[in-house]
Amino acid sequence: MSLKEQFGKDVLLTGWGHSRFGKLTDETLESLIVQVASEAIGNAGIEPGQIDEIYLGQFNSGMMPLAFPSSLALQVSDQLANVPSTRVENACASGSAAFQQGTKSLLAGTAKTVLVIGAEKMTQAGADVVGAALLGADYDTAGKASSTGFTGLFAEVAKHYEKRYGAGTGKTGAGNLSDVLGTIAAKNHRNGVDNPYAQLRKDLGEEFCQTVSDKNPMVADPLRRTDCSPVSDGAAAVVLSVSPTGGATAPVRLAGFGQANDFFPAARRDPTAFAATRASWQRALGMAGVGLEDLDFAEVHDCFTIAELLMYEAMGLTEPGQGARALEEGWVFKDGKLPVNVSGGLKAKGHPVGATGVSQHVIAAMQLTGTAGDMQLGNARRAAVQNMGGVGIANYVSVLEAV
Repeated sequence: MSLKEQFGKDVLLTGWGHSRFGKLTDETLESLIVQVASEAIGNAGIEPGQIDEIYLGQFNSGMMPLAFPSSLALQVSDQLANVPSTRVENACASGSAAFQQGTKSLLAGTAKTVLVIGAEKMTQAGADVVGAALLGADYDTAGKASSTGFTGLFAEVAKHYEKRYGAGTGKTGAGNLSDVLGTIAAKNHRNGVDNPYAQLRKDLGEEFCQTVSDKNPMVADPLRRTDCSPVSDGAAAVVLSVSPTGGATAPVRLAGFGQANDFFPAARRDPTAFAATRASWQRALGMAGVGLEDLDFAEVHDCFTIAELLMYEAMGLTEPGQGARALEEGWVFKDGKLPVNVSGGLKAKGHPVGATGVSQHVIAAMQLTGTAGDMQLGNARRAAVQNMGGVGIANYVSVLEAV
């Protein structure tokens, strides 16, 4: 049963906008929000006054002084005066959290047209400020000093994984997990070259990504710099509607969505299972009435390369402990049976945390409407988007399809 069959109405992505990601010193949070919101409204072919509600995904957590940005989108036009606007925060999944809140407004019938924005300004803050802010999304280390920050948390996940599964082949001690992670990094850097919005647009090659060097130092063993997504500024926006709006491109349908949260204390979670991530995938695919074999590509939350490896397993592409098979068999490469992170992912595109979830939906919508430029896949008809906050804590999955 699809979303439309379950709720009796469509949820359509009818317009979108996307900024460049990176160190955007000439942009403010306000200018980024206004840019992408204006693009999305224009792309949808509507007037600003037709927007019924606005949801803004932003993490912030002390990275910038302005902590109340919900009304910044009203700067787009005087027609937006008095439109309800709400900031949504769920760590690095804030963008998808905003997307799902907008979806639920449409399904509840309180709105017919919703503007969803994800935005973040991070690069103006010092590394210590960014690190402390991100650690606020971890139960055990929030407010504590750390030399490795969130990288250290995912490095521990990688250590647990290697101890249990080796290199992800299902055989403990088999192969080299570090090389597997380097292959993921190289894949996403290669894909990022074709993404005009990406922060890092250089094909670094597997050897560089698999090797510790002066230019690719170890950040937290076994994660090197190339295993980590960068600190980024950026924004993205999408218009959600219950019917086509006559925009510049065909709309994209939301076929299903899922959310699942895990327990916050690390002691209550299996460090390699990502159980709530798996549940969010199952709920989204179940609502859409499809399986992985029905997807043409996926954009997943590769904040660190070990996270992408675990996504292969959480989505059911491989059995637990066998994620490396997805690389060995070529499944997740651009010409494989389920290309993953054709945009370059968070690894190359960048990770302005509040913007990431919305960006993933926009990139997927571009693919499904044949407007992805050099990133374009052939005959892409159905996709999944997966966004995560914390170490597998807040999890969101959307299934999108061409109309």
